[in-house]
Formats: sequence, structure tokens, C-alpha cells
Amino acid sequence: MKFGLENISRVCDALGHPERAFRPVLVAGTNGKGSVTVMVETALRIAGQRVARYTSPHLVRLEERFVIQGTEVTRDELRAAAGRVRAVVARLIDDGGLEGPPTFFECTTASAFELFRKAGVDVAVLEVGLGGRLDATNVVTPLVAAITSIDFDHQQQLGSSIESIATEKAGIIKPGVPVVCGPLPADAERIIRETCEANGSRMVRAEERVQVAPRGDGAVDVRVGNRMLSGVTLALAGAHQRQNAAVAVSVIDELSQLGVHTPDDAIRESLERVQWPGRIERFHLGGIEIILDAAHNPAGAAALASYLSDAGWRDATLVLGVMRDKDVRTMLEALLPPSHVWGLIVCTTAPGARALPAAALAALASDVAGGRVPVEIVTDPESALERARRRGRPAVAAGSIFLIGPLRDILR
Repeated sequence: MKFGLENISRVCDALGHPERAFRPVLVAGTNGKGSVTVMVETALRIAGQRVARYTSPHLVRLEERFVIQGTEVTRDELRAAAGRVRAVVARLIDDGGLEGPPTFFECTTASAFELFRKAGVDVAVLEVGLGGRLDATNVVTPLVAAITSIDFDHQQQLGSSIESIATEKAGIIKPGVPVVCGPLPADAERIIRETCEANGSRMVRAEERVQVAPRGDGAVDVRVGNRMLSGVTLALAGAHQRQNAAVAVSVIDELSQLGVHTPDDAIRESLERVQWPGRIERFHLGGIEIILDAAHNPAGAAALASYLSDAGWRDATLVLGVMRDKDVRTMLEALLPPSHVWGLIVCTTAPGARALPAAALAALASDVAGGRVPVEIVTDPESALERARRRGRPAVAAGSIFLIGPLRDILR
């Protein structure tokens, strides 16, 4: 991991600036940025735009990151784009134009730009990888930018205070570009507002622009100014997705004011049809309901716990695998209460070198649970899933997207 725009800028220049071949929308945030990206992209596509999206990380296949007109790029298309990037990088290194090889994320970002240019994309919705100011996606100047949320995550890279994290996220704000914001902590909102004022950019509070109000029948009413979309059934579950929907609809509304028009029926269809795997996603295995959720930080864990409690879950099995560079104790403190939701915690080791070993995770979980919930260690994720199935109670797998991807592949 290496931050900075120098490498990606030089690679894009050598490629002939593919990032200028389409109109970008840039979405940053601690949580919710992937959901907002896919909601906006889906609405634009339904409205007839030729649109693409770039997200990260992927669950199973690298191709998942690159979607054009609702379809993942093929392996051959990705290989060709990556080959063009690789050739340019090799030439730049030979000529002294780069001090060293670009990072994996810089190369995937450049490949996305190449894929979207070749496909003749009109609008591309780009999810920021990490932070904002020095993220490779920030080489673009967007039509509209969005900051979905600001909370603690990646403190090693972004700083240990809300103010420092907000400063990094605010780095996507460009002169004159409107910025749509979800609910933010007071210190973060102050920094975003001051950055907008310094850049002559209009700050749009999504909750003031769009109201998403729950109804008694499980649907929501979406009010956009004096327009109302009544009885919308959100495809993505959880109260936090109502906030994400408000941000997405606000972005769409801003784009409409800039000439990228999306009618209300396309907005409704997007909110009701959007697909974003691994986010409170339901499966059944041997008659057992299993939810997969990529909750990977304290705010994500709290959102998942709130959803399960509101949905009335009791005596469920939690399959948990996390990365060691996360604030695991705070995640557990958010996820475990109320303890009646859980009947057993199965700690496993998520795939990848950054994973916290299952035994270390179990020690933390036992400490936080304080004896209220039994904790087991099953190191292999597939075996941990099978342990949950054999228990015969509803189950949840969470803690890292690197755990969710392989388990989703098994469940599918």
C-alpha cells in the first residue's frame, strides 16, 4: 500500500488520459460508499445512460470490480486492459518516469479507466478505495462527489481522530464540484464544510435534500423536494441503507441538475432492484438461514447488530473472522450486545496474511462476551460455516469482506 497521485497521474498521462474519456462520479466514505455507488450506477443505467462502476475490494473474482452496463467485464477484456497498463508501466520504469512499480490498486484503477474508455462509457461511478485525498481514484475531477459517512477505520493510514480521517476524505472535494454528504459527526462536518467553502463547492446534506421515511408495511416513502416516491421496498436491508439511499438519490438529483437526467421511475426501480452482494445477504443451507455481511469496522458492526436486534433474531450463531489491523475489540463491543441475539460465537481465521488468528480473536471475544455467550475456535472458514449449520440455528457470518467472499462462493 502506497498513497499519492504521482504514479497514477503519470500512468494515466502515458495512456493518453483514459480518465478524461467519461464523466466521473466519485464516492468516498467509511461505510456505505459501495452501496451508494451501485445504487447510483443502477439508476443511471435504468435511465438509459451508458454507465460503468468501479468498486473494491472484490468478493471472489477480480472482474467484479469492473462493471459496464450492469455486466462484469470478461477475463479477456480485463487481461487486455491490464496488458496495456503493464506495457506503459514497464516503459515508464525503463525511462525513469516512475521510481518504482505502481501498487496493485493503482494498476486496477488505471485498468478500469482503460476498460471504460474502450467501452465508450458516458458516466462512470467510482468508489474511492481508502481515504480520498491520496487515493488513486482521486485523479479524476467528478461531476458530483459524495461522502457517505465518516467514522473510525484504517487509522494507521488516515489518522487516529475523526478530524484527521475527515481531512483525508475531504481531499476528493474539487473546486466548484457539489459534494453530497450523509450524516457526519460534528467535527467531520465542520472540516467538510470548511473545505467546500475554500473550494467554492456546494455542500449538500443528503438528509435535508432527501427524506427516506419507513412505513408500517416494511416499505419507505422517499421525498425529494416536492416529489414523492411512495411505497418503495428497498432491496438492501437495514436502517443504514435508508441513509445510503438518501445519499444516492441526492447524488442522482445533483446529476439531473447537471444534465444527466434520471426520471423518478428509474430511481424507484434502482432502489428496489439493486444488487450488492455480501451486505445483509440471505442464504439457506440445510434448512438454516444464514446472513452474510461485510461488517469490517465498528460502525459496520453496530449497523449489523441493530438490524439483527430489530429483526428479532435470538440464539443465533455468529461466525466471525477479522483482519488484525482492525479495531477488533470495539467491533466486538458493538456486535455482541444485546447478548440475547447470540447463542454461540465461532471464531475462524479469515483468508489472507492480514487475518487475526482464530485463537486470538476467540480470546478477545470471550473477554468482551464476559461468559454470556460461549465461544469456539474453528480455524478453517468452511468448517466454521459447517459448525454453524450443524447447530441448527440461524447464523451470521461477518467481520471481513475477505471472509465473506469465500463463504458466499460456498453458499452459492
